[in-house]
Amino acid sequence: MPLALYALAVATFAIGTTEFVIVGLIPEIATDLGVSIPTAGLLVSLYALSITLGTPIFSALTSALPRRELAIGLMALFTICNLSAAISPNYATLLLSRIVMAVAHGVFFGVGAACASSLVLKSKAGSAIAVMMGGLTVAMVAGVPFGSWIGQLFGWRTPFLVVTGMGTVAVLGLTWLLPFEIPNEPPGSFASQLTLLGNRHLATMYLLTVVGFGGTFVVFTFLSPLLTDITGVPKEAVNIALLIFGATTVVGNLAGGKLSDLLGTRRAMIILLCGLVVSFIAIRLAIHNEGATFAVIAVWGAFAFAIPPVMQAGVVATAKLVAPDALGTASGFNIAAFNLGISSGSFIGGQLFKGPGLLATPYASIGMATLALLIAVVALRPRSAILDVNGA
Repeated sequence: MPLALYALAVATFAIGTTEFVIVGLIPEIATDLGVSIPTAGLLVSLYALSITLGTPIFSALTSALPRRELAIGLMALFTICNLSAAISPNYATLLLSRIVMAVAHGVFFGVGAACASSLVLKSKAGSAIAVMMGGLTVAMVAGVPFGSWIGQLFGWRTPFLVVTGMGTVAVLGLTWLLPFEIPNEPPGSFASQLTLLGNRHLATMYLLTVVGFGGTFVVFTFLSPLLTDITGVPKEAVNIALLIFGATTVVGNLAGGKLSDLLGTRRAMIILLCGLVVSFIAIRLAIHNEGATFAVIAVWGAFAFAIPPVMQAGVVATAKLVAPDALGTASGFNIAAFNLGISSGSFIGGQLFKGPGLLATPYASIGMATLALLIAVVALRPRSAILDVNGA
């Protein structure tokens, strides 16, 4: 694989780290900037919402720009925003920095995938994109828990400085290694992209993605105060929980792909959502026992992150029949749906924190996972050839 792919992987590692490292640092940020924990939690939910809303708009607006220069520019903007976050004098500056870097994050993934696939033969495009996206996997396993750890040791600003350094390395690597001639296949106007949402089958799958994945982030966003205030573990143990969660997400991601191939989207999602419902019930039952809670976190991470490959495969399979010329856009909307789920789940968790309290968050997760299960059972019931594709 060309070296430029590894520069792209460094970029996705930095992006994945900065998106979720904040989960382990919310109490510290709230204390330092003088805001409530639910307000600090908006740094997660508004980041994801900015990806959801900003990515299709700015992807359309920048569609005519050269891919190489755009990729480098987006990564440079992302890096500057991390530096701004690290030196933010107040909450408003930190939030604005997160919103701008989120839009750069979302657009970069689409541009980066185009760059990655252009670096290899068409038959190896999938492998090239997998190398690039591998940075995200490593971020969940190592970047997020390590970043949370150094943030607790040296202050919450330190991880953003570290990501600034990684972003700088990525910018230099992309500038040096990306070829000057990268084909540009614009995604079309924003209005034309929105027409895909009018397809009932795709819209149902996007809704399932939002609700099914979002339930995880009701609890995950506030995992740090949940573990320290309710379970009673020391702050340092939160990093162990994040490490366990990150490691099992890799297992879940691989298992989800296999399950989708074996059973199809609908049946695979029914199994995974049943597992999620049980996991969230177990979290509420085990929350006062450290060992049991950590064991549940491991199982939960596997079920939660088996969902993305299953839903992505289902969306692509459906789009091949209903919109074969817009596979990239259809897939991009599913990524937006995942981030809308993150945003919605985080927001709901924050509202529960302010009201009934932390112990109410698993109940909301149970509710969202159960609703997603009903959508999978009823709304995705095969009624046409479209939903019979690959067993969906």
